[in-house]
Amino acid sequence: MKSLTTVSRIFSLPQTAYGLLVGSTMLTLISCSPGGETENPQRETQANPKPEVITEKQAPSTLVASIEVTNPSTFVREKSPLYFSYAELGLTADSAQAKILAVKNADNIVQSQAIDNDSDGAPDGLAIAVDLNAKEVVNLAVVADATAAQTSFPSYTQAEISHKEGGQWVAHTKSEGFKEYVGGNFINVEKLSPPAHYTDHSNWIRYEGPGIESDKVGYRVYLDWRNGFDIFGKKVSDTILQGVGQDGYDSYHEMQTWGLDILKVGSSLGAGAFGRWDGKKIHAISKVSQRTASITNNGPIYSSFNIAYRGWEVNDKTLDISSEISMVAGSRLARNRLTFSDTPPTLVVGVVKHPDTEFIASSREVPGDAFIYIASWGKQALSEDMLGMAVFIRKRDAAGLVEAKSSYATAIKTAGNIADYYFAAAWQGEHNKGVATKEAFVDYLNQVQHELNQPPRIRLKTALSQQAKAQPMTAEQALGWSKKLADSELKRKTLKYYNGGWDTNRRRVPVFEYDIIGILPTAYDKLAEVTGDAKYAEVLPKITGSFIGDDGSIAKYSEDKYNIDWVAPGVAVLRLYKRNQEEKYKIAASHLRQQLENHPRTSEGAFWHKKKYPWQLWLDGVYMGMPFFAEYLSLFENGEHLEEVVKEFTLTRKYLRAPETGLYYHAWDEKKQQPWADKETGLSAEHWGRGMGWLSMAVVDVLDFLPQDQPELRKPLLDITEEIAATLVKYIDSETNTWWQVLDKPNHPGNYRESTASAMFTYFFAKAVNKGYLPEPYKQVALDAYQGLINEFINVHPDGSISMTNQCLVAGLGFGRLGDYDYYMKERVFQNDPKGNGPFIFSGIEIYHLLK
Repeated sequence: MKSLTTVSRIFSLPQTAYGLLVGSTMLTLISCSPGGETENPQRETQANPKPEVITEKQAPSTLVASIEVTNPSTFVREKSPLYFSYAELGLTADSAQAKILAVKNADNIVQSQAIDNDSDGAPDGLAIAVDLNAKEVVNLAVVADATAAQTSFPSYTQAEISHKEGGQWVAHTKSEGFKEYVGGNFINVEKLSPPAHYTDHSNWIRYEGPGIESDKVGYRVYLDWRNGFDIFGKKVSDTILQGVGQDGYDSYHEMQTWGLDILKVGSSLGAGAFGRWDGKKIHAISKVSQRTASITNNGPIYSSFNIAYRGWEVNDKTLDISSEISMVAGSRLARNRLTFSDTPPTLVVGVVKHPDTEFIASSREVPGDAFIYIASWGKQALSEDMLGMAVFIRKRDAAGLVEAKSSYATAIKTAGNIADYYFAAAWQGEHNKGVATKEAFVDYLNQVQHELNQPPRIRLKTALSQQAKAQPMTAEQALGWSKKLADSELKRKTLKYYNGGWDTNRRRVPVFEYDIIGILPTAYDKLAEVTGDAKYAEVLPKITGSFIGDDGSIAKYSEDKYNIDWVAPGVAVLRLYKRNQEEKYKIAASHLRQQLENHPRTSEGAFWHKKKYPWQLWLDGVYMGMPFFAEYLSLFENGEHLEEVVKEFTLTRKYLRAPETGLYYHAWDEKKQQPWADKETGLSAEHWGRGMGWLSMAVVDVLDFLPQDQPELRKPLLDITEEIAATLVKYIDSETNTWWQVLDKPNHPGNYRESTASAMFTYFFAKAVNKGYLPEPYKQVALDAYQGLINEFINVHPDGSISMTNQCLVAGLGFGRLGDYDYYMKERVFQNDPKGNGPFIFSGIEIYHLLK
């Protein structure tokens, strides 16, 4: 199932701006007969329209896309893996151009490969392996070029499975009730389902299961009740699996010219397998009705196989599991993407616990989406030398270490019935110069962790997108871009955010969140007001309205948490009330007003960000609470207490603004006790783009509700508006007219032009000019910023949909988030997230009014 909702950098870098679909892949099971049939022909694919015929006029190299790739690290990244779906490149999978793609760096051909990312049997994108020097910026061109596409490169990866034919089944000499295979020769196949009488050491499957390798290391998975993951240590960089085990089981347990099987798995998880935890013991995925292994990709820089486990019997129910294991060139990492047909029991992942080995774990003081690792080190290779093994998993998905006899393991969470992790092995004998000391192994682990948490920064420009942006900007075009993103998200995920639905990017059932329940439905409603289109007007009651009970109660909301983020949807609730004055919406809004009445505050009266973030004033919180507060006071309290709203801004300016630059810090801790807070000032360390974006939107939105006949009430916010405008102009990126993730460090490693902040600032300038809060000269700033937003961050797809790219998914402070520069570089880079989509729609509407 293909989607453009949440995509990720390929292979070792999941869920970032361009690449592998993880969060919404549906479980697909392969149909095989119970008798153990195999399939060797081409996998079935869906019928496609007749492909285009390449003519002589098409033969010359045609530019499809340009890609700027930046290494955010201070070390070299060899064969750094990238992936772009055909849709992201502006192509359909069945187009003539998609079939002849090549990648160039100046006059050099860069290794690439068409891959099947969703394992449906048809290629859906392009993988690229690019060498990056420390902090290097590399410019790539994706071209349709039949000659360049035929360039030969070395093969660095391989996936395969093979079984014997030409012999016969006889009674198993060791396992009663099972059979083993005698005679015959091995053949490689695309798909294999062992028959019911197959078990371990049946001599039918070469090295007992599917295998996969890179130029660094190889792995195999036992396709039987053990479900163990084993390691082939490699002394050479060439692909070697095709020759392993051709003469039986014994040879690869002895040193060969290529290396050997280096791990004793036993009853453990081996080199990174998954299993079930019953609270006392780890159980393998043993009792299944059928296992089917399929080779889904077998190419020079990316290979993968899938194991479909049918009918896993556990806890009085039966589940199906899909396990997709992949590797890329130049890496020891193997990625395992698990999908379950229903909620699984508690699962664990880990590595074998051999005697005299040392357990290693990374710090958990990292953001929730960042990768952490558990590992073992010691003299545990069957070659009697050193071997390190590790599992890398996102902190949010790690449920805690378990005390198991045979394995070092962590329990894992399976939000949305999926799980995603990596495993790796580093052997002393690798290429005869492998990892030989614990210190070197820990250095390797930390470098991999850094690479997973800070993928290459990408700027993608496609021919299709550039063509769509070629016309001069008009009012109707600006509104059209808002409509296009709104329409695209209606198809992708907007209507899933209802009470009881699914929050795609957070991978959980929706709660009363500021973005999915507040900002985005409000954006659709504003769009409906301008366009008159009913489909936009329907979003607000379907999403925000679904959380409001007939009695005015609010689902998935709790006042006593005093979370100011949960006040933000109040703006959308008020819009519902103003439609037809339904009492339930007024009651719901009054609950949020009551929260603000009781909400804890700093000593001078600024709202705490949350009860669990005591004494802290965040830029985010000003937007989350004050627009609703101001509108509620205007609607129901005759504008009394509006001075409290203004005070929130003046206190924010007092404590968070840096007078020397005019930029605002992300947060301030009055008690100066938080790990991220400066011990003298209480301030966090950096000027985060979206943090200041929240403030800028808040000030122009709140001014809507400050009476014109009270100039003394309005003046502080008008002054702040002028200050912010003057400051933002100084920090705009002159090349693109956009803004950076960390506003004042454009040239630091890893920093990137960030779209959500850029959309917020564009909205700020356009609305402020429209409302007369800023003078006429700022009109051109707004127009340039909007054009930059479109040029830099909007990607047009062949089906007419669009995506908004390079969005910081989330950022905060505390609970492992230290607020230093490195922290803001670790947070995931996404596309099509409501925190950016809403402001983008807002900005297009304001530019429409500005040009109208």
